[in-house]
Amino acid sequence: MKYPLIRQRRISFSSLRDHNLIGSGKDGQVYHLKNGKCIKIYYNEATQQKELQALKLGQSSSVIPRIYEAGYNYIILEYIESISLARYIKRTNSLPFSLVKEIILLLDELQRVGFTRWDAEVRHILITKDGHLKVIDLKRALTSDTKVPTKLFQGLEKLGVLDLFFKHLRDLRPDLHLKWSSYQ
Repeated sequence: MKYPLIRQRRISFSSLRDHNLIGSGKDGQVYHLKNGKCIKIYYNEATQQKELQALKLGQSSSVIPRIYEAGYNYIILEYIESISLARYIKRTNSLPFSLVKEIILLLDELQRVGFTRWDAEVRHILITKDGHLKVIDLKRALTSDTKVPTKLFQGLEKLGVLDLFFKHLRDLRPDLHLKWSSYQ
């Protein structure tokens, strides 16, 4: 496994004013860089450390963005040209069987790499151009302990496709359908 370059420095938000802001949330801001990279700058260095630890653990997985560099308050990551699962469902008003299959593969992969929280919000699951999934915002992947994807279920329910998810799940993975049905 290739480890990211760790630098003993901070990056200011103002130093990125010439770059496109591609995301903003309660933990920080993400800017698009050149050469297929982006940078996430954190408001809180402890949050950066939690996410960096999870990202490092997940570097062997295709569902986790690649890390290139990290400092006290930032991480430079692979830029993923994609659409969020939430936006996809809103636009198409659907959740195809093939996408549910990819979601299950993603959840299995989060468990395989050793995350104690193998759940993700629909807005943090990204669908790439080739139809595969990546997950972002992993700060709780090693500090929370959830074996049922309740955040995912809540998001799918809000979008009106939870029943469809469970219908496809029954065909794909009857074991998980049985295990998770009480959360439906």
